[in-house]
Amino acid sequence: MKISELVARTNVSKETIHYYVREGLVTKPRKPGKNVAVYDEICIDQIRTIKRLQDNYFLPLSVIKKIIRRHKRQSDTELLSFEILSEYLRPLDYFLAKEVAGEDEFRRATGIGRKWLSRMEKWGVITAREAGGEKIYSQNDVIIGRLIVEMDNTGYGPKDGTNPEDLRRIADFVRDYIIHAQKNIFNGGQRGISAEERHEKQVKIREIMSLFFYHIYRKLVTESADVRRTEAW
Repeated sequence: MKISELVARTNVSKETIHYYVREGLVTKPRKPGKNVAVYDEICIDQIRTIKRLQDNYFLPLSVIKKIIRRHKRQSDTELLSFEILSEYLRPLDYFLAKEVAGEDEFRRATGIGRKWLSRMEKWGVITAREAGGEKIYSQNDVIIGRLIVEMDNTGYGPKDGTNPEDLRRIADFVRDYIIHAQKNIFNGGQRGISAEERHEKQVKIREIMSLFFYHIYRKLVTESADVRRTEAW
């Protein structure tokens, strides 16, 4: 494609694209003629990755350049993981109020159907609070709702043979663990510290455990897939 099409499809100026090419962030175009430059489809993905890292993670180009280099060596599975994570784990989102008021608005924001929203609320996977006679859904509920829809679209839903109650069992397990862990925190090693210090520790523990659950799931799924591949050989 010519640079004019690349500009139109990425919404990035010609001057910026030339700069990305000079810096090695975007693949150099082919030169079939003296004044003709042809860009590949991969350039679109590279530019979108740069913009995603800038807009969502506020990274300077010097850091993005290192990520792009590593990005080029990643497998298709790793690239897909990156795409999903960069979509759902945006740092700025956690500083912005993104509550949604009302079931209809929640369904528009997530794409979840009325029946499945009702079921997820019944199971405690999605939990709204009441305010002024209206349901208020948190930012985390919105993300979970989107992820449930994404699971179904990707092939992890009832029509694919997946039992949706698995999500309830996961939520129940995590909820029970959190209740147990919080009792230990309050009754254990947090005595003799100020309320401010206690709150700070609780926030740190929350974020660390969130990362632990995320990575232990990835680790176990990856190991399980490796075992299946070994057995197939």
